[in-house]
Amino acid sequence: MHVPEIIEVKKHLDELKDKGLVKEWELPYENILTRLTAAIYFLTPTDESKLDEIWNELDKHPMLQYRLNEERKLSQLEWRVEFNKGFEL
Repeated sequence: MHVPEIIEVKKHLDELKDKGLVKEWELPYENILTRLTAAIYFLTPTDESKLDEIWNELDKHPMLQYRLNEERKLSQLEWRVEFNKGFEL
């Protein structure tokens, strides 16, 4: 699937990686996603001190929410990032 909003966030995460803010990121099950509100991204910052800057950057996309990835089922990366504030499937 080629969902413009998902592609936009992926490009933004690549930019944050290039800027040295994000060490790595991933988007599991990308090939079955049909909308941004269903996408769950995961990322690990290059340093904890970069988190505020990362969240400020990603807040340019609607409905940003994030939390520590405590389950570690879909990804081993540190943070879970979604764009579906208040939205339940």
